[in-house]
Amino acid sequence: MFVTLTLPSYGPVIPGVGTPAEPSTYNYRRAALDALMFPRLVDQFWKALRRCAGYNVQYFSAVGPQKRLAPHLHAAIRGAIPRATLRQVAKAVHLQVWWPSINHVVYGATVPVWTGAGYADPTTGELLPTWEKALDALEEPSAKPMHVMRFGSQIDAQGIVAPSPDADRAVRYLTKYLTKSVAETCGDELTAAQTAHIDRLHRELRYLPCSERCANWLRYGVQPKGAGPGLVPGHCSHKAHDREVLGLGGRRVLVSRKWSGKTLQQHRADRQTVVQAVLEEAGFTTPEIDRLAAEVKSCCVVYRVIRSFGLVRR
Repeated sequence: MFVTLTLPSYGPVIPGVGTPAEPSTYNYRRAALDALMFPRLVDQFWKALRRCAGYNVQYFSAVGPQKRLAPHLHAAIRGAIPRATLRQVAKAVHLQVWWPSINHVVYGATVPVWTGAGYADPTTGELLPTWEKALDALEEPSAKPMHVMRFGSQIDAQGIVAPSPDADRAVRYLTKYLTKSVAETCGDELTAAQTAHIDRLHRELRYLPCSERCANWLRYGVQPKGAGPGLVPGHCSHKAHDREVLGLGGRRVLVSRKWSGKTLQQHRADRQTVVQAVLEEAGFTTPEIDRLAAEVKSCCVVYRVIRSFGLVRR
């Protein structure tokens, strides 16, 4: 089966372009938080689907951006699951993020300072609440989750039999985003509206927390988990805040453990064989290839080589 899951609307967008029809009312805050938390929602979906299906569902999926830059999931699922079940599970699944509130910015122009014992208010010298203390406050009956999200109403599920044109089309969908940054989804030549849309979403993502250890928690008056010196709000090192990925800082390919029937060592061996063949075809010699670490070969060099062959479209 081939399944596509999307996120809800954040405001009307121009068809075929993806930019907001009215940027002033577009919910960039929710769009940014949903992008940051999307992998967690997807994980909840697979857990719920396995419970409903009654077996260990295996899948190969890819996360990519829509024109509006919101992430969506394409997944190939092994086996036959009723479409009604898929839709019911997707509709029922939701994610509650029980983190401290980010409704109010505590430190904007000024930032907390590191004292050796923790981060403190730059004026009063009072230490900010630790991550653990901030979580304790969520035990109060009146506490609410920082963020709640669900999938959108557009859920597509199709039966696919391989080999067939439909199976080939599904493979193209699963691989089309793997060598592109999220920002490239809008195309090579951006309009002023597209650039403004990317910039606005990036500004929102820059200051939102991406994890329990994110430096941006200082902006909201809370010390991150395991806080140490050198943290500055707006300068978290996690790539989820980068303009090129716009919230999708994790893995773009999500595969269940038993999908291929191979071990990680076997996958690494297969990858190394393919990488070596591509590099040799590009003119690299064996000694040069051997000097490259496996991660560098697969993630950096091969990508540049493949693009030089014209096999990757920007």
